[in-house]
Amino acid sequence: MRRALTAHSGHDSHDGLARRRAPEKALRSPLVLASASPRRQEILRWAGLPFEVWPSRDEPDAPPGQDPVRYCRETARRKAVIVARRFPERLVVGADTVVALGNTILGKPADPRQAQAMLRALSGRQHVVYTGLAIVAGPGTECLALEHEETRVTFAPLSATEIERYVATGDPLDKAGAYGIQSQGGELVVEVLGSYLNVVGLPLARLQAMLARLGWTMWENNENEATGWRRW
Repeated sequence: MRRALTAHSGHDSHDGLARRRAPEKALRSPLVLASASPRRQEILRWAGLPFEVWPSRDEPDAPPGQDPVRYCRETARRKAVIVARRFPERLVVGADTVVALGNTILGKPADPRQAQAMLRALSGRQHVVYTGLAIVAGPGTECLALEHEETRVTFAPLSATEIERYVATGDPLDKAGAYGIQSQGGELVVEVLGSYLNVVGLPLARLQAMLARLGWTMWENNENEATGWRRW
């Protein structure tokens, strides 16, 4: 049974970088997404932003004790820089999403047993989802913008049976924190404070604002990020 979900505006953080000019050609060209995530691709496609995909293949494990904000921002920047070497006249977008319970980063579970352990830890508690966003361009693979979004998510208390049933679907095994809010994992969530799409993996409103500040205006059919995403 799907539990009631409430959403509120929440905290987000950005400091960006000193203003730097993007190459003129990059401002008139489709984006390059340095990610293989089908969820990020679908968000960009739904928003009408022209892009192509070139995954960075850089998925480092978070070292113990690593600060979640620093980790997601640096990983997003590194992903974008790796891909930007191939596309010096394009804006390359790197993104990295992490789930943090306190100061502990919960990555993708290695197996069903680890997925169950993560879900037991999240049961009945609030955790934080961070997504780092980096935009890189130019022959020197210069980072033009670097920001992050923060969303607080609360799980319902979960029984052992509920956890086992969800893990048996296979849905948690390729997702940070062992759940996908846009799929069966949404049934575990009772409250979202902040950007829903941030939890999916790409805070669209923040990315659009970053692109607008750089002067990239290749919008097609932009919509508000809160519209239409409960279909996921």
